Amino acid sequence: MDRVRKVIGCDYAYNQNIYGQGIGVAVLDTGISDHPDMADKIVGFKDFVNGKDHYYDDNGHGTHICGIIGGNGKSSNGKYMGVAPRCHLVVGKVLDHRGDGNSDDVIEGIDWVINNMKRYKIRILNISVGTTKEVESEEDSSLVKAVDKAWDNGLVVVVAAGNNGPNPGSIGCPGISRKVITVGAYDDDIYIAGRASKREYYSGRGPTSSCVCKPEVVAPGTQIYSCNYEYGKNKRFARYYTAKSGTSMATPIVSGAIALYLSKYPDLQNIDVKLKLLKSARQVKLPKNQQGWGMVDVGYMLKAN
Repeated sequence: MDRVRKVIGCDYAYNQNIYGQGIGVAVLDTGISDHPDMADKIVGFKDFVNGKDHYYDDNGHGTHICGIIGGNGKSSNGKYMGVAPRCHLVVGKVLDHRGDGNSDDVIEGIDWVINNMKRYKIRILNISVGTTKEVESEEDSSLVKAVDKAWDNGLVVVVAAGNNGPNPGSIGCPGISRKVITVGAYDDDIYIAGRASKREYYSGRGPTSSCVCKPEVVAPGTQIYSCNYEYGKNKRFARYYTAKSGTSMATPIVSGAIALYLSKYPDLQNIDVKLKLLKSARQVKLPKNQQGWGMVDVGYMLKAN
């Protein structure tokens, strides 16, 4: 994560004491564990899968996502600190121990986030999950309607482009929504030995079936180190963190960057945030249907409102 923070220009924010304070980020995923880097960060939790009251993560994907957004880096002396380490987290468990789920649980989770926006001061909704375009690919699908509803209620909704690239039109749902911010991985050309499931050029490409340019922006997504939900099984330092790859990892990097921005400019509306994000993105010499407007750049984003 230290590499990631440098790539997207976080030092400019940190030098002004901007760490995401005051900003709530909701995460719909597999849950969140009691990792030391999450101490005092979780202000709300709801289990839509098993109905448990206390927060937990029986898969690890959600904990990894939350660490990228706002982990405090305590277990690594700051090396693996998240992008916005002083934001607070609201977590909905909508995926099971295998990382599988159904649209109904995700939609219920989105409604729960909307209903608790004021209570938890939620400004951002991170959704690093979705369906393949073959399952639900139209703009009038239930998932797209749900994320559009969240956007219309004032949330900055950030979703993954999916890992079905590199063919054109391979953005997953709900990333095809015209309103939300869809995030791809700019470094999906890195081959990871022994990890065939994350082949080269995995990041979903646009345009959508309605010829909408997607993704809007890209961020690092390959071999991203963040919190390991299984840290308790091995107390060695290395086990506190683990590496994962995919647009699921790129998405919370952008959510964290937006948390930094809103921490400085808390009165802005979601459409203003999106326009600023696009305007400040840095070109990385990739095709338009892969990079959109370019790489998120925190420094440039914060320099002038």
